[in-house]
Amino acid sequence: MAGVLFKNCTVWDATRREPEEGCSVAVEDGTIKEVSGGPLAFDGAQVVDAGGRTLMPGLIDCHAHVNLFEVNIARLEDAPITLMTAHAANLMRGMLDRGFTTVRDMGGADWGIAEAVEIGLLPGPKLYISGCALSQTGGHGDFRRRTAAIEPCGCSHARNFTSVVADGVPEVRRAAREELRKGANQVKVMVSGGVASPNDPIDNKQYSAEELRAIVEEADGWNTYVAAHAYTARAITHALECGVRTIEHGNLIDKKAAKLAASKGAYVVPTLVTYRAMDKAGRELGLPEVSIKKLQDVLVAGLDSVEICLAAGVKLGFGSDLLGALQEQQSLEFSIRAEAQPAHDVLASATVVNAEILGQDGELGVVAPGARADLLVVDGNPLEDLNLLQEQGRHIPVIMKGGALYKNLLN
Repeated sequence: MAGVLFKNCTVWDATRREPEEGCSVAVEDGTIKEVSGGPLAFDGAQVVDAGGRTLMPGLIDCHAHVNLFEVNIARLEDAPITLMTAHAANLMRGMLDRGFTTVRDMGGADWGIAEAVEIGLLPGPKLYISGCALSQTGGHGDFRRRTAAIEPCGCSHARNFTSVVADGVPEVRRAAREELRKGANQVKVMVSGGVASPNDPIDNKQYSAEELRAIVEEADGWNTYVAAHAYTARAITHALECGVRTIEHGNLIDKKAAKLAASKGAYVVPTLVTYRAMDKAGRELGLPEVSIKKLQDVLVAGLDSVEICLAAGVKLGFGSDLLGALQEQQSLEFSIRAEAQPAHDVLASATVVNAEILGQDGELGVVAPGARADLLVVDGNPLEDLNLLQEQGRHIPVIMKGGALYKNLLN
């Protein structure tokens, strides 16, 4: 891979309180070779003159779904996996266009789609996959109709990729092992009700302590962790006491549960944009009325949950959780989070904190020698104007992923 030299850069990452002007950054073989406060010589490299613009790390979304192209997930039952893959290609390209060079997929993506990106068959962010999320019978991942009995394998349709129903310690162990065998980077488990699922109340607690601890043990055996979909303080506490490392959503957390999360070094990944997006357009995109009603329970609590976590010292990741056509609003999460956090901390969530969640601290989310060369050039200072990350990448003239220039409008 040919080297690239960025010159006349204003470098920022979350290890710096303020951007540093007049810098140069050398990239070679997919990694950052050198970062200098002045000019650099790099023979044979392609030169990108940033013209004083901000050079920052590529963005990381730690809660996305590249395969879920319907807002009403039940409709995926009528879609073949070939159609799902075509939609995923389009959705992933949109994410990369917005500057997201890495995505943790929290249910739906498998090894095949991740490999297609890795070897360059499809443009998109690097994927850290969960495979199928684990759900108890009647849980957030059980999308069967109430009139349906236990159904045979639905391997030929897209909904089969979202979740797997498993009950009892032997079953959940097998299910976790199966997802890990198939390439999951982490295990996703449903521990409370959800908005998109039709039959489970938001405030119920899912999986027994014995089941959940068995799942955590299996993940630990593979040197990875469990991420739990959980809304209420009761479900969050249950997950944390059983060893879960990341709490997804967490809208109805309370002070006690937040203190527990902080004491255990767990992360919370808010996904505030999805509730606002579904509230505005969910009905017209097919979200059922039962989900519209449940949505209201978590919508109003979103920013409060962020403030509760911050007060308790919980590390916050950055996620979006948007489905289907709503995914174009992915970057709006920055502006929503800025209602409760300084811009520096919001950007830190989408870079260094998410890199920690992925176990890639020092490798992702920083502009530093030895780090993966996932880099953005932005038309201005995002610390002063987070709207520079809006409009589908309009203000990001350069996007580099893994040392390769995916987009370069500067020369």
